[in-house]
Amino acid sequence: MRTSSFAPTRRRLLLAGAATIASPLAFGQGGFPSQPLKIIVPFGPGGLADVTARLTAQKLGDKLGQQVLIDNRPGAGGIVAAQTALTAPKDGHTLILFSNGTTIAKTLIKLPYDPQADFVPVSSLAYFDLNLLVSKDSRFTNLKSLLAEGARRPLTFGTINPGSTQHLSAELFKAATKLNATLVPFKTSGEVQAGLQRGDIDVGFESYTALRGAIDGGVLRAIAGTGPARTPWLPNVPTAREQGVDYEVTGWNAVYAPKGVPEAALEVIGNAMRDVLAQPELRKRLAEMGADPRASTAAEMGSVFERDRRKWQQVIQQAGIKV
Repeated sequence: MRTSSFAPTRRRLLLAGAATIASPLAFGQGGFPSQPLKIIVPFGPGGLADVTARLTAQKLGDKLGQQVLIDNRPGAGGIVAAQTALTAPKDGHTLILFSNGTTIAKTLIKLPYDPQADFVPVSSLAYFDLNLLVSKDSRFTNLKSLLAEGARRPLTFGTINPGSTQHLSAELFKAATKLNATLVPFKTSGEVQAGLQRGDIDVGFESYTALRGAIDGGVLRAIAGTGPARTPWLPNVPTAREQGVDYEVTGWNAVYAPKGVPEAALEVIGNAMRDVLAQPELRKRLAEMGADPRASTAAEMGSVFERDRRKWQQVIQQAGIKV
């Protein structure tokens, strides 16, 4: 009889406890994260995506009370990375880094998944420009000299993975200038640098963050920036537009999760991302490396993705680039 009389009260207590656990605050404090997190990066070590992700992951781990690991899975269009993320448990402990190269890949490559239907945004991470880079001994000092040489012979452009921001930026530059150029793909930014130094390629398309040491050390030279204005980290490098070429590219990185991850987990990660990217120390570090740190809500990031998807779809179609 005593057990029976206490049953309703006990049931109410259990239900109240379940409601508490389901709340985002309690989820973050006790239920999530319950183990180290992983951010899958669809690029090799040392590139802009890798560097910005690692710096942010360290602070994110401090905030969440669990280590945040980086898992590099380079491959064309981010397919290997995406498939790895989609086969992981959908509990919020496995995330993926998307870039505006992902919006490009959706149009340019026949993907075995849909970045917008199979994944959900968490927060943007950083925005960045690219640079047209040459070796220190290159004859190219600006775009004028590059275009003049391109009128005499075919050129070679080096970028990381096909379908990446860097890759399509080179395709877009080729279309904008009507140059006869061959694109040479590399797995990592370091390999792009090596290709430039060996003379295997004429120009590399890469971020300041990815090859900062080589640029600052004078091993590589930037002859043009791809953004709308000169950057604080390379104030003496004119943009392509300044040099008379109708061409502009701005990239971004963002954290996404496979669809099906609990909303409470996404909220915990999103809030932590916004707190971390507001920290002056991390903002200063990322800015010094050529990245503009910016957090966002999931809805804001979703809008940016769709905007860029439409933009690059139009670029690809107008340039006649084959899928």
